[in-house]
Amino acid sequence: MNIERLFNENYQAKQLNYYLKQGTIKKISKNLELANSHFNKSLHNIKFFKLTKSRTEFKDWLIVILYYALYHSALALITLKEFSSKNHHATLLILIKEYKLTKAEVKTINNLTISKEDAQLYSNLKQERHNASYNTNILFSNEMILDYEEKVLEFLNTTKEKLLNFNQ
Repeated sequence: MNIERLFNENYQAKQLNYYLKQGTIKKISKNLELANSHFNKSLHNIKFFKLTKSRTEFKDWLIVILYYALYHSALALITLKEFSSKNHHATLLILIKEYKLTKAEVKTINNLTISKEDAQLYSNLKQERHNASYNTNILFSNEMILDYEEKVLEFLNTTKEKLLNFNQ
């Protein structure tokens, strides 16, 4: 996936307009309960990951679990911006558009910026989830899994902070 293109405002607008017309993404009313439910699903997935990560014969499924923990966290964030999505690419575009502050990807205390690194994590883990789900080979090292785990947990912590700020 071309990460640079995801940050192009013309591309974002065109793609988001397409997804809105298609009904893949929708504007919704404020729904903190739904945002919290998505985040709780992320925590549920992380709990399952932690229970199974010592089982090295399931490395492919560990990637899938991490991806869905990340994805539900992303859905929680877009719900805070009053969107729902049924498409992984559309979800990523909403995250980038709605949480991006500047091209310099500055993070502030009260606002989450989806940086190119976050977008790359999402994109990479999405591809790895696809590989894990559909390839017959098991291609994942312990180091790769631990690296993704750390990054997903950081993303979930950021989401948790955003939800707490929104709840106040």
